[in-house]
Amino acid sequence: MKILVTGGTGYIGSHTVVELQQSGYEVIIIDNLSNSYESVVDNIEKITGTKPGFEKIDLTDAGKTIDFFKRHSDISGVIHFAALKAVGESVEKPLLYYRNNLNSLINVLEGMALSGVENIVFSSSCTVYGQPDVLPVTEKAPIKKAWSPYANTKQIAEEIIEFTTNVKNIKGILLRYFNPIGAHESALIGELPIGIPNNLVPFITQTAIGKRELLRVFGDDYDTPDGTAIRDYIHVVDLAKAHVIAIDRMLGGKSKDKVEMFNLGTGNGFSVLEVIKSFEKVSGEKLNYKIVDRRPGDIEKVWADTTFANEELGWKAEKGIDEMMLSAWNWEKALQEIG
Repeated sequence: MKILVTGGTGYIGSHTVVELQQSGYEVIIIDNLSNSYESVVDNIEKITGTKPGFEKIDLTDAGKTIDFFKRHSDISGVIHFAALKAVGESVEKPLLYYRNNLNSLINVLEGMALSGVENIVFSSSCTVYGQPDVLPVTEKAPIKKAWSPYANTKQIAEEIIEFTTNVKNIKGILLRYFNPIGAHESALIGELPIGIPNNLVPFITQTAIGKRELLRVFGDDYDTPDGTAIRDYIHVVDLAKAHVIAIDRMLGGKSKDKVEMFNLGTGNGFSVLEVIKSFEKVSGEKLNYKIVDRRPGDIEKVWADTTFANEELGWKAEKGIDEMMLSAWNWEKALQEIG
């Protein structure tokens, strides 16, 4: 069976392609390479022995997106990652985020409907919950006012999918990620943003290896034990495996609703300073960091109740924070050797 992975040369997308191929699926990737590199396709082949198909397409281009689906009517399902994803940047450039993240999804859904593709796994986010009233947060928690345009695009995208499934022969699974970090054990793929990283862990590893002079920690006055923001960090390979299970579930006819949603996290919250301490422990490196003001759009604390995903999907995150940080460091060192 052939699976389309949009944003498949990106961080989570590339790890998911590996897991799909290792589970016997044929994969074709669409990516516009706005925040990734085509060389990732070759590195996926090095890991799996199979080169995935690849087409460079900007999914905000409706004509090119529809044309792709016309040419690939044999696709069994879509995993839709392609989106801009930086909270801070979305606050500064809201129109860019709405235009990119929503138009691309609309075009994909239209292409699916035209070519009879019935299954979509959507890359959503715990940011749809805003700052939850109760922690850990379950899938039944209310969707509150978004703290950033990025989060709002995920909320709207979920609604677009739900309303579309009401009138089209499409079903969906919405996977609400918490904070993916780490890298593949081969150190052939990992998080490699173009330019200055927006996420914590690549900024940590780039600072430790000397690419960045200083790591900024945004805020130490939150209502948390050490004052820094708390997140539920999950290893990217654990996360990727959940996408394969979601595709298996839909293709096996096991979905219980037209649209299902699952939290993907570990169920544990770690503060920014705890993540830094874990990195320093496993790497032996001392980090140069500085506390600065809070960053607009960041919530204070969130971590998942993963009971539903554990029981209904039969999926559970396995890797701990130290293992996550060590894999991220090994990836950074591998990049340094490549130059």
